[in-house]
Amino acid sequence: MSRAPTPTMVAPLQRRRFTVTGVVQGVGFRPFVHRVASELGLAGFVGNDSAAVFIEVQGTPTAIAEFGQRLLAEAPPLAAISDVSCADLAADLHGDNGFRIVASRTADAAPSSIPADIAVCDDCVTELFDPSDRRYRHPFITCTNCGPRFTIIRELPYDRPATTMSDFPMCEHCATEYHDPANRRFHAQPIACPDCGPSLWFTGRGVHITVIDAALAAAQRAVAEGSIVAIKGIGGYHLACAADRAAAVDELRRRKARRGKAFAVMVRDLSVARRYAHISVNEAKVLSSPARPVVLLRRRADAPVAAGVAPDNPLIGLMLPYSPIHHLLLSTVPGEATTPPESIVLTSANRSDEPICYTDDDAAQRVPALADAVLDHNRPIHVPCDDSVVRVLSDGDRARELPIRRSRGYAPLPVDLGRDGPPVLAVGGELKNTFCLTDGRRAFSSAHIGDMGTVATLKAFTHSVRQLCGIRRQPARLAADLHPRYVTRNWAEHNVGDRPLDLVQHHHAHVVSLLAEHGMLGEPIIGVAFDGTGYGCDDTVWGGEILRLGTDSHRFTRVGHLAEAPLAGGDAAVRNPWRMALAHLWHARVPWTADMAPVKAATAAELRLLRTQFTTGRGCVPTTSMGRLFDAVAALLDVRQHIDYEGQAAIELEVLAASVDGDAPGSVPLRLDVAPDGILDPAPMMAAMMAALRDGAEPARLAAAFHRAVAVAVVEAVSQVAGHTRTVGLTGGVFQNVLLLQACRQLLEGAGFTVLTHRIVPPNDGGLALGQAAISTLTALEEGTTECA
Repeated sequence: MSRAPTPTMVAPLQRRRFTVTGVVQGVGFRPFVHRVASELGLAGFVGNDSAAVFIEVQGTPTAIAEFGQRLLAEAPPLAAISDVSCADLAADLHGDNGFRIVASRTADAAPSSIPADIAVCDDCVTELFDPSDRRYRHPFITCTNCGPRFTIIRELPYDRPATTMSDFPMCEHCATEYHDPANRRFHAQPIACPDCGPSLWFTGRGVHITVIDAALAAAQRAVAEGSIVAIKGIGGYHLACAADRAAAVDELRRRKARRGKAFAVMVRDLSVARRYAHISVNEAKVLSSPARPVVLLRRRADAPVAAGVAPDNPLIGLMLPYSPIHHLLLSTVPGEATTPPESIVLTSANRSDEPICYTDDDAAQRVPALADAVLDHNRPIHVPCDDSVVRVLSDGDRARELPIRRSRGYAPLPVDLGRDGPPVLAVGGELKNTFCLTDGRRAFSSAHIGDMGTVATLKAFTHSVRQLCGIRRQPARLAADLHPRYVTRNWAEHNVGDRPLDLVQHHHAHVVSLLAEHGMLGEPIIGVAFDGTGYGCDDTVWGGEILRLGTDSHRFTRVGHLAEAPLAGGDAAVRNPWRMALAHLWHARVPWTADMAPVKAATAAELRLLRTQFTTGRGCVPTTSMGRLFDAVAALLDVRQHIDYEGQAAIELEVLAASVDGDAPGSVPLRLDVAPDGILDPAPMMAAMMAALRDGAEPARLAAAFHRAVAVAVVEAVSQVAGHTRTVGLTGGVFQNVLLLQACRQLLEGAGFTVLTHRIVPPNDGGLALGQAAISTLTALEEGTTECA
């Protein structure tokens, strides 16, 4: 008897919804989801809304489980997933055929993260120089994996109609690529080609050239002849000139009213970069990263640059090309005899202390006074974004970045605060300003705004705040620095309305910014906050602070600080380090004598006035600033008596100290006294340093000994006040000094502490707003007020 065949078992279909939040728009996430779902034979759809990527998949349980695993494990490299939520839709099976990308929609939840601008990828560069490719030498080549993002987004969700590329309808070829799941440009919002993309042109010296290669060749000739050329880039206009022509560099300084501060240099590729600087493996990784920041590197003695590029500075800031226009400008133009530059000085197109120029109208007003010619284009920039600047610290095989300026390539990528709260706008500080906007648990720091010393910068700040709030959401409360005369605090007070305004002590914000970026809000920490100026809770100028924070990060106790010295003349003392040297010598009871470098820098009348001020206290405010102590030592060692830009004396003191081995024979032992109450007193050290100078000690060895003395004093003071707390944070602008940072870290770790340093936001005031926003969030959650003791 024959038996009936056994029916084949068919796995039941399931349907599941995934909601993915984080940096998942503008990074090729929907094409990635489409590819994975299609490979697994799943039906369904994926789409963007203003808050997330939403996905529904239907298929076998095994395929859906593998899809969920691959969603995290194989996400695009530029994606940063914050959360994935799932929901079974067992009762909602569809008759879907295949998998598709659906139209975007709006959502009531907090908007999705805005992606940062991404340097042109290697695949696009290959096509850019391939004569057989239809985008050969197209200055706006881009794909799903690269190109402008933050600077062209007008609103979320991130789709072409919500960007400045909406002005350029796709041609038939681009539209085909855009809708082809197998194409690298599948749903690439800035997609364009020579037939439908933006235009590039050159204007200068009575000529207007609209043919792309002719325009590029004209720009190359202008640079070669010593002219200054304005170039419209990703986030604004730059000024470019030949890096090896002293006259051009000097003229650029004159036009920008920029004195001693170094210029950045863009070089053609890594092999060229190695002719300009000593570059480690980790530094090469950061130089070549998708963010393409300016990296501060050790300059080679024979680097082919004019002395005026980085005066008296052994470091040089290099960056690699990050837009197709840069690659084309630094390469040979077919059929042209002009030799392309291998490097150019590239600096923002604005006078010093003004915001970056980025609109057509602004360029028409400001650029003619700055540049001899313009290489321009008509892709609008919606959000201005200056270049980022970093240093790279040695940390084994890893590239550990120390941000100096966080902007293009990084902003406005979010920091997870680890808890939900109301939307907060923190307006930051007065120098190196950035602001920060939160939406629940995510904090979004803006691009670099600049120093808030001009009406133009204040207008740029206001415009940028409105742009980011318009893209994301309006704040429910504001946070500002405690300083009563900060422009940013004044702005907050005038714009707060009936919302709460949290006033946050400067150094408290520095420490909490460090906790926030490490995901450690609420963790006890001893914060060492060293900088130039911060308004203290006692109405004096703080800047050499040791703070204890417990599990309530929005409160702190001041447990140590640098001993007070008189600050006479306010900004005059900052601009003239000799004044701080005399103040610290006065505090140390060391008589001023004619052989002292800071005494020589002053006039007799200035010396008389300072004596009177120090004796009577009139016109003086006590300061505990570590930044001003570095200035004082720089002046005493005759490194720098007057500065042309913020931090110049301290930078040159670090350079001098790094030129010798502080522990070598012949080094000079120096020490800061540390009292049981956590006070670091530099008076004995200043007296010893003056005596050593008179005995013939080398200034370089004294500079190295000073750095070592500060690091030893930090460890001693922290050990006295730490108690059971074993985490220490190093923050504030003084810790841009890599020599001091690494010495403090090494000694603290040797003493058994875990040390936090900055890696996402700068230690300087560019990171201040993140700390303000976190403190305001915690304050709102507890419905209390920030406190200092």
